[in-house]
Amino acid sequence: MMDANLLYWKNHGESVFSRLKIWVNLLDPSFLLTSNTEIQETYNQLRSAEKFNKKDEHSWNISLSSIHADSGSVLPLVFRPPAFLPFTAPLVVASFLPHRNIKPTLFWQFLLQSYTAGFNYANRNCSSEKGQTPSPKQLLLIAGTVSYATCAGALPQIIVNRLGIRSLFIQNFFRFFATIPLSAALAFFNVFTVREEECQNGIQVFDSNGNSVGLSKAAAEKAVMETALSRAVLFGTTAAVPSLLVSVLQRTRIFQKNALLVAPIRHISVAFVLGLMIPLSFSLYPQLGMIRKENVDEDLQAKVAEEQLFYHRGL
Repeated sequence: MMDANLLYWKNHGESVFSRLKIWVNLLDPSFLLTSNTEIQETYNQLRSAEKFNKKDEHSWNISLSSIHADSGSVLPLVFRPPAFLPFTAPLVVASFLPHRNIKPTLFWQFLLQSYTAGFNYANRNCSSEKGQTPSPKQLLLIAGTVSYATCAGALPQIIVNRLGIRSLFIQNFFRFFATIPLSAALAFFNVFTVREEECQNGIQVFDSNGNSVGLSKAAAEKAVMETALSRAVLFGTTAAVPSLLVSVLQRTRIFQKNALLVAPIRHISVAFVLGLMIPLSFSLYPQLGMIRKENVDEDLQAKVAEEQLFYHRGL
């Protein structure tokens, strides 16, 4: 049977705007102060409720921001959606800094890629898994993802240092503008590889009544692709907007006379754009996605009569 959190998304998250309103509320960091016991009790009360009640909005926010929709268990504190901005903001700002040496670049990239890999794994679709403990294969896959993404993320700084580039224009190109497509690509890669096992095992799909009709690899591929694209939009935009903003401001007379203003403006704009883009990127695709019957696995098509099936996208 479909989880209560997914039923909430089904009834209230049909449009991008409605999902955006929900995510703005769910990303409130104050929800991180709620104890695990209170979260579980709130979730159990909502599951037993016969119908949705607007008076329970605060309870729903606690449940949606803290409970995994497949396992029904409380998410680890650091990997809950409200913790995403507080943890990623300093890591993203530090990873975008123009470091002089390669070691600081690798260090901040390692922290950023490790956290995002953990967040992607914790918020995956685990409906096909029997246990919640990661298998050795999954751990190896996560370690490989973090290692590769760390080295690739530091590549612009490595190129500048190893080639001994002295031109300020070329340095800025590698450190700021080359990071735009690179950040988007690495965010996509991180989600796609960490959640690759879903595509192999399939994820649960549901009919319109919320009943599980089986596992679908096609739905898993769609869920992972949508999440990877939304994460690429998040980090690509966060890298692009501050770089473009600073390049425009540097042409103004004020910034030409006060070059020291460039760095703080860049850092503040990175954190600001990241904060704006997180709820927007989470809202791009519905948490309860839809897939047409003819697009699911062939062995599943014969079992269902409905034309539209539903699946949990993960985050």
